[in-house]
Amino acid sequence: MATYIVGDVHGCFNELKQLLVLANFNKKEDELWLTGDLVARGPDSLSTLRFVKNLGNAAKIILGNHDLHLLAIWQGVQSATPQDNVDAILNAPDCHELLDWLRKQPLLLRHPKFNFMMVHAGILPQWSTHEAEKLATEAQHALCADDFKHVLQTMYGNAPSKWSATLQGDARIRFIISVFTRMRYCYLNGSLDFKNKLPPEKNNAHELKPWYELNEHSQSNSIIFGHWAALQGKVTKTNIYALDTGCVWGGYLSMLRWHDKKLFSCPASI
Repeated sequence: MATYIVGDVHGCFNELKQLLVLANFNKKEDELWLTGDLVARGPDSLSTLRFVKNLGNAAKIILGNHDLHLLAIWQGVQSATPQDNVDAILNAPDCHELLDWLRKQPLLLRHPKFNFMMVHAGILPQWSTHEAEKLATEAQHALCADDFKHVLQTMYGNAPSKWSATLQGDARIRFIISVFTRMRYCYLNGSLDFKNKLPPEKNNAHELKPWYELNEHSQSNSIIFGHWAALQGKVTKTNIYALDTGCVWGGYLSMLRWHDKKLFSCPASI
């Protein structure tokens, strides 16, 4: 059995299928982990959702910011734009089934046998891995609750930008979700910056550091993430794997086979 981890698909279903063929993926024996943002912007988010859901236990996914935004559109919290490109999902006969399944997915996963954790955006440097898992579960429970629409209504916004264990209510859940689905850069005092999307080599704001450069927990746990397409998979820190290589933006889709760290890639066809 092989474990494959694929970066942000964003509805690039053809490229996902090509990657799986290239790697000889067998859904009866192998497992496919996905770093979130299955949907939005790309040409076939509906087929992507259906395919991953139908993989059953062979697929392990986490929520990304675009997945959450789709859920907010579904619940009438936000309005869809042509750029979102999610109308096919919203008009599908199995829309409710698909999105109810999607909202119950976690924000963080730890592999039960291998020493890695998967998140969409990152893990706050101030959090231990145990604390990160606990807080991810807390936010997931809120999204799984009957009043989950309230979470979708209150998750937007950049405040608070700094963690405190005393945070409560909407602000607490909003910060947790922002860390796991939106974070890129941190200030040295622990505050988050949500505006800068540049790769580190083009970042002139020296007070800002990529979250993984400040995170010491990767010394004992490998961390796999997506979200930051501008990195193009390039990080300088050991045990950190960035798998969003911007397929939906004309880059390519990347997939890592864990046991030998072989990287598979498929150029965008859009």
